[in-house]
Amino acid sequence: MVHAYILIQTEVGKSASVAKEIEQIPGVTQAEDVTGPYDVIVRAEASSVDDLGKLVMARVQAVEGITRTLTCPVVHF
Repeated sequence: MVHAYILIQTEVGKSASVAKEIEQIPGVTQAEDVTGPYDVIVRAEASSVDDLGKLVMARVQAVEGITRTLTCPVVHF
C-alpha cells in the first residue's frame, strides 16, 4: 500500500468545500482545510504508485476550485 500527503492550493474561499468534496473520494483517508501556503492537506492511499497517480490526476484534480496540487508519497526507511 502506498500512502501520500497531497498539498492543495485552492481559489480564495474554496478550501472548506474542496476539503469536504475530496474527503468523499475513495482512497482519501483524511482531508482538512488549513492555513499557510496550502489550503487543504489530504492523506490518501492506493495499492501502487500508478494507482496513486490516477487517484490524484483523475479524481482529486477534477474537484472544482483547485488551482494546484503537490503529491508527497510517504517513504519508510
